[in-house]
Amino acid sequence: MNTEQICPCGSRKKYQYCCGLYLSGKEIPKTAVQLMRSRYTAFCQGDIDYLIATYHPDKRTKNDRQKIANSIKNTTWLGLNIIDTSQDRKNQAIAYVEFVAIFKVNEIQQLHERSKFIKANGKWFYLEGEILPDLVPKRNDNCWCGSGKKYKKCHGNQI
Repeated sequence: MNTEQICPCGSRKKYQYCCGLYLSGKEIPKTAVQLMRSRYTAFCQGDIDYLIATYHPDKRTKNDRQKIANSIKNTTWLGLNIIDTSQDRKNQAIAYVEFVAIFKVNEIQQLHERSKFIKANGKWFYLEGEILPDLVPKRNDNCWCGSGKKYKKCHGNQI
């Protein structure tokens, strides 16, 4: 990726000053949100090594590399929107990030997830995610797919 391009994570920062710092190994994400954004960017770029390295070691399996490769091969990522973030009140080493990621596999779809992250040995790791129902915008809101059209004129007319 051209370092002068805007980062795919939705931050509106240049890649080199955003997720590029993490994917290159120059820095590690300091927050669960930074890790979430950098993992999304890694999916966009097909950086399987980064995705595995930021997945909690206790959750990794022998098939992870192949599963991720298959997903990347068949998916075009189109946008990320962070909905909510929170820290566990009892354990500050646990954080949650709710997001919607727009992607295309044959047709445009959304992934609405509440991801759980854990900080271990000074690093944040993705632990697991809870898939949530699709977000449905109001009729006159912009469509979640990023088309720029009103929801009623885009994906809203499919209901």
